[in-house]
Amino acid sequence: MSLKGFHIVFVTFSTLLALGIGAWCIWVDLVEGVPMYRIGAISSFAAAAVLIIYGVWFYRKMKRLRIIT
Repeated sequence: MSLKGFHIVFVTFSTLLALGIGAWCIWVDLVEGVPMYRIGAISSFAAAAVLIIYGVWFYRKMKRLRIIT
């Protein structure tokens, strides 16, 4: 696997991890009622959104440079 391919896989797994942590924070907030977990959920979902935007940008750039077919 090339470094660029690994980069795309790493960004994908990081996005899934951020979404999972956000879902877990929402669940803990609903069960325990601690508002700090709500802040963690919002932060995790924001990080996931940024990672998705970055992943799309990186993929398009590699496609434009004809590095990824």
